[in-house]
Amino acid sequence: MGFQSPGQKIFTLKEVRDVQALLKLSRAIDALSTGVGKAAIWLVLVVTIISAVNAFVRYAFNYSSNGLLEIQWYLFSAIFLLCAGYTLMRNEHVRIDVISGRFSPRVHAWIDIIGTLFFLAPMAVAVLYLSWPIFINAYLKNEYSSNAGGLIIWPVRALVPLGFSLLILQGVSELIKRFAFLKGLIPDPNAKPKAPSAEEELAQAIKQQRGETA
Repeated sequence: MGFQSPGQKIFTLKEVRDVQALLKLSRAIDALSTGVGKAAIWLVLVVTIISAVNAFVRYAFNYSSNGLLEIQWYLFSAIFLLCAGYTLMRNEHVRIDVISGRFSPRVHAWIDIIGTLFFLAPMAVAVLYLSWPIFINAYLKNEYSSNAGGLIIWPVRALVPLGFSLLILQGVSELIKRFAFLKGLIPDPNAKPKAPSAEEELAQAIKQQRGETA
């Protein structure tokens, strides 16, 4: 028994089942990236409040804390690194649209496959490999900031391998979706659905939280 996708060759039932199994894995990875991304959105609000409080205290009371300054870039690092996979999943990363806009969806899919295999994956794996011993060393030494009143270092060191691990997983998911699209089994994964921005998602989450606690 075979399956013929629109405009594509006939695939065996086993091939279709194999792709469906991979798509199930892809959906699980997407769910993980979505959960991490939506949780990290709250860090935007947290870092904004800390930054505002730090500025107010500094100008109103002539007081500043290295800990308050460092937690801002700690949280910024968390937002950037933990949301990398989520951003890739939503196709919100930077593209050269002037060039890529001229190509068909199938060419886009092949560009993504080649880019993921030969650029994204090697870079992410290299960073993961190099950052892991740095995190382990900081953890074993219980490394602290050299600034007076600074924060412990190893949690922010852990964000690098964690963030790039999530990015690698999402890269695998995107590869699966591109190959499934080329086989005609799913719609174009590069087609951007109308979805709220990260800021709109945060505003909606705050409204829901207020409604639940009211």
